[in-house]
Amino acid sequence: MEAFIDPPKSIPFFLKLGIWFAEKVTGRRMLPARILAWYPKAAIGSGALEALVAHQDGKLDKRMLQLVRMSASFAAACPFCIDMNSYEHEAAGISADEVLALRGQLALEGVDSFSVRERLAIAYARLVSQTPLKFHPDFIEQVKSHFNEREMVILASTAAQVNYWARLIQALGIPPAGFTE
Repeated sequence: MEAFIDPPKSIPFFLKLGIWFAEKVTGRRMLPARILAWYPKAAIGSGALEALVAHQDGKLDKRMLQLVRMSASFAAACPFCIDMNSYEHEAAGISADEVLALRGQLALEGVDSFSVRERLAIAYARLVSQTPLKFHPDFIEQVKSHFNEREMVILASTAAQVNYWARLIQALGIPPAGFTE
């Protein structure tokens, strides 16, 4: 499967440097970064957004934030995002049953390994990923009773970041990069 457009033949040096770094870190050809070279401002802005993603912060550990990224990826139905954000989920302590629950193939409540905070974070990521956005006040009160303000911003911005990439990547027809192969 090919993207809707090919990367430009000539990529500015400063973007080549960023692409080289992204590909070194991921071990994959990063077609999104290459295609964004058609509009360097979008490439730089997207690169800055990606460079500042939270991987853990206080009580929001790697597992919690990967659950949020995976939930948003499945909710947005983005094959590239699912591939990238599900990569090495076992290393973050995410089980096969938990992945099935994130995909909607098992009920969240039926998977005992999720904590209350994780269930709330997953539900919040799903809500951030739906259109139109609707947040019931009772649900938000639950979230606020389990997460502080900083944590809520991190959860919301993490899910929103996945949604940004999902829409951009799908709008350009970019296929999965092969992280989970």
